[in-house]
Amino acid sequence: MQSLWNDADAPRFEGPLGQRVYTSRLLGQDHSLVLHGGGNTSVKIRQANLFREPEDVLYVKGSGWDLETIEAQGFAPVRLEHARRLATLEQLSDEQMVQQLRAAMTDPSAPTPSVETILHALLPARFVDHTHADALLAITNTSDGERRVREIYGDSVVVPYIMPGFDLARLVAELLPKHQSPNTVGLVLLNHGFFSFGDSARESYERMIELVSRAEAYLAAHAAVGPPVRVTTPPPVEYVELAALRRQVSQVAGAPMIMTTHTGARETSFVQRDDLAVITQQGPATPDHVIRTKRLPQLGSDVAAYAEAYAAYFAEHAAQTKQPLKMLDPAPRVALDPDIGLVTFGRTAQDAAIAFDVYSHTIDVILRAEALGGYLALSAAEIFAVEYWDLEQAKLKRGSSTPTFAGEVALVTGAASGIGKATVEALLRRGAAVVGLDLNPGVKDLFGKRVDFLGLETDVTREQDIAQALESAGRAFGGLDMLVLNAGIFGASRRIESLGLQEWRTVMDVNLDANLVLLRAAYPLLRCAPRNGRVVVIGSKNVPAPGPGAAAYSASKAALNQLARVAALEWGADGIRVNVIHPNAVFDTSLWTEDVLRSRAANYGLSVEDYRKNNVLRIEVTSRDVAEMAAEMCGPLFSRTTAAQVPVDGGNERVI
Repeated sequence: MQSLWNDADAPRFEGPLGQRVYTSRLLGQDHSLVLHGGGNTSVKIRQANLFREPEDVLYVKGSGWDLETIEAQGFAPVRLEHARRLATLEQLSDEQMVQQLRAAMTDPSAPTPSVETILHALLPARFVDHTHADALLAITNTSDGERRVREIYGDSVVVPYIMPGFDLARLVAELLPKHQSPNTVGLVLLNHGFFSFGDSARESYERMIELVSRAEAYLAAHAAVGPPVRVTTPPPVEYVELAALRRQVSQVAGAPMIMTTHTGARETSFVQRDDLAVITQQGPATPDHVIRTKRLPQLGSDVAAYAEAYAAYFAEHAAQTKQPLKMLDPAPRVALDPDIGLVTFGRTAQDAAIAFDVYSHTIDVILRAEALGGYLALSAAEIFAVEYWDLEQAKLKRGSSTPTFAGEVALVTGAASGIGKATVEALLRRGAAVVGLDLNPGVKDLFGKRVDFLGLETDVTREQDIAQALESAGRAFGGLDMLVLNAGIFGASRRIESLGLQEWRTVMDVNLDANLVLLRAAYPLLRCAPRNGRVVVIGSKNVPAPGPGAAAYSASKAALNQLARVAALEWGADGIRVNVIHPNAVFDTSLWTEDVLRSRAANYGLSVEDYRKNNVLRIEVTSRDVAEMAAEMCGPLFSRTTAAQVPVDGGNERVI
């Protein structure tokens, strides 16, 4: 492992806390060291308090912050002496520990200190780093892991596994004076990770790199790099079958879930191992990465049976603890199937992505440990203790607000601009994962690298493109809950006697036929939606009040409106709602070019400015106004409404 320290970058981070931020980010960049909020770092600083008296303060990573992106405000300032005195107590519950650490903070608005704050305080060095390095976990998760660790790290302190928190700090306080030597650069926590320390941020960081490098060298010397990846293509799976599996898991979870399918060569090679059931059912690489897994022998496996088994597991261990515990939802977060691939679940697309990232590293640990002689995780009781930790239970009791569309998937056509883009934004704000289709290739990069948005360059007039888009949506998010039919074209403004048949057909192809194909293809997915499917059609004021020069557009939108009404009739028994929005004069869309705007204004004998506000309220209607209505029509406020036609037009005299 190479140090990422850069002499040109480091000086930009001033002072001890700035240096702490810099090296913390270096650690966070490498996911083989820390994952998504895992690991922690600290620095001890002497500073003046309110009374201008010198005081030693421990700045330790706060809860909710990720080392990869941490800022100075992500460190909780804790009075060092108080933190150290806590270690002298005979016992201290986790909740008491958190309360005491928060009471010892010099800034009560800072985040809650890490549960390993006391351990950071006890280590005498100024800078302390803590990671869950994959290389170490591969070595310790074997039957003779402790012997191997002592062979590699004879000059470091080796600490048996114990849960993070007060008890771990007490054990380190006992072992450190007995086993520390002048050459000691860190602690090795079995089945947990490394602690390194030093007098400078660089020294502590590079000692961590040294510790991990020694583990990697040991693995290489013992050819423990796992078997070669077999390039195997899994059998094709229909996206409707994926949606049905997602529905099962969502029912078990009690809420909609995002489901992401991974079928790369590495994942496929792993899930098709003959010993998969043995090596994957022991437990996680470290309790810090607790993820419930389930090997599904075949598509359509009884997820409910798995939930029952998990509930029994919970009941057994809860009875042993004799504590009133709240069971986490019993749905799996990882499923392994030779015919599907590696599947991850989450209440959000981010949660599903984190589950994949964690399990991807778990695969590395398992394969390396197998090469050393066999993967062996901690006991079920030890894993249960972390999963139903007092601190986790406290989080459950506090609860948190859930976005309206958390766990749900929407598809929006014409998503690259105007009403379509605004609708994507409205749905994302409400917590949905969104698939955006557009002929414009820019749709792919519309929202950067967000994991909850998939932009697909798609010609909606091609059935093959639509099928591929729905398959991509199924593999990315698991199915479809909401469909917003927005894509459309206006065409040149022509009177009927001048309207060519090909122009007519082109408008019909995009505005009507493409939507029929998409509705037909999406129906099986909408029927599998955990909270029932919803369709919103972006119609037009031209349906109730057509305008001169817009025969093709008006007719196509009127036909689409009738198609939506029939869909509402036919799909109501499946719980699918179909509603229509009729916007008018929304000029911040690609539909309204300057030429079209001038032409339409001339047809009404108005200036362009007057035409923009040619409505009863004399206001301009924007794409966001329409998008907000579209999103709300997919939400609970319209749960008893289908086949509605709602104008968003500022009031139109001809319609009224």
